[in-house]
Amino acid sequence: MKKLGLLMCVLALSGCSWFSGEDDIAITPAELVDFTAEVSIERIWSVSVGSGAKDYLISLRPAASRDTIFAADYSGQVTALELTSGKKLWEVNLDAMITGGVGYGSGMVMVGTVEGVVHALDATDGSTLWTSQVSSEVLSSPKTNGTVVAVHSIDNQMVALAAKTGEELWRHDGDAPILSVRGTSESVVTSNMVLSGFDSGKLIAFNPSNGSVIWETRVALPKGRTELERMVDIDGEPLLVGDVIYAATYQGRLGAISRGTGRNLWSQDTSSHHAPAHRAGKIYVTGGEDSIQSFGSGNGQKVWANDDLFLRQATGPAVLGGTIVVADAEGYLHLLDAEDGHFVGRVKADGSGVSAPLLSVGNSLVVQANNGSISAYKIQ
Repeated sequence: MKKLGLLMCVLALSGCSWFSGEDDIAITPAELVDFTAEVSIERIWSVSVGSGAKDYLISLRPAASRDTIFAADYSGQVTALELTSGKKLWEVNLDAMITGGVGYGSGMVMVGTVEGVVHALDATDGSTLWTSQVSSEVLSSPKTNGTVVAVHSIDNQMVALAAKTGEELWRHDGDAPILSVRGTSESVVTSNMVLSGFDSGKLIAFNPSNGSVIWETRVALPKGRTELERMVDIDGEPLLVGDVIYAATYQGRLGAISRGTGRNLWSQDTSSHHAPAHRAGKIYVTGGEDSIQSFGSGNGQKVWANDDLFLRQATGPAVLGGTIVVADAEGYLHLLDAEDGHFVGRVKADGSGVSAPLLSVGNSLVVQANNGSISAYKIQ
């Protein structure tokens, strides 16, 4: 399997200039459209948490407990911040290149490195609980239910570690296509299921105690003549809402799957390498060419699409109040009305741009910019 970082422009289908025809006409990102703001979003605090990931093909995301934000940077710095004020509670440097994280659960903060080392830290003070070696680079956040820690590595292997010791419990070797988008899906870990998406377009549910497969299903089937056309990676974290799982693939589909049986309930053709979001009976995705789309969660029917962020490298959507929020490569936060998708607010978060997934915590939105700054916003 080849994770082609040099082809990220092609794979992400955003942020690049494309040329066609004899006149070499450049296709460029959309200019921002003017609109009348209907809501005001304001920054509550902003703190630097390291050098960020601007120069690397990674997208470290923050994680949160009820009242604390946990963030990391590529150079190895892990920081805990008070949600309400941004006050630093603790900070540690692991002296390692962090490429996967941050994960939080059961009092643990977890990150993975370019060398495939998983670090588990005590969430109260940042002290090391254990470290464990997995097969290769970790690009997604380790997840835990307090008993096992699920880690998905870049070589399409999924390993379960004992949450108390870091000892390997079981491993699954996923199907490895020849080409895939650089990235891996984060797992959803519950008391009775570890749910992971793979580069093959498969979604697999495992028994957390022994790794036996409960069910597996294909969200999308590879199509096309070339390996590039046949990529159907699941890189965004599956979304669990009640008894239904929602997952999206690159160059494939958005699908709703029964949690208990893995049966496909509905699917819609779309392309996304981001996690979907859910609000009030609707599923939201950032689709191909950065179209923000809404679908009915029960039947999959498209509700609306906003195409005004064409090739602006939009992040996956987050829910904040009655709005859907995405960020872009220029560092703008765009607020869309959740009911019909029109713009209702916009603010410049950071000139370095935003590529990390946005994090909604209560009535706050946490944004980690490419330069390592992390900020909290609220709708006023």
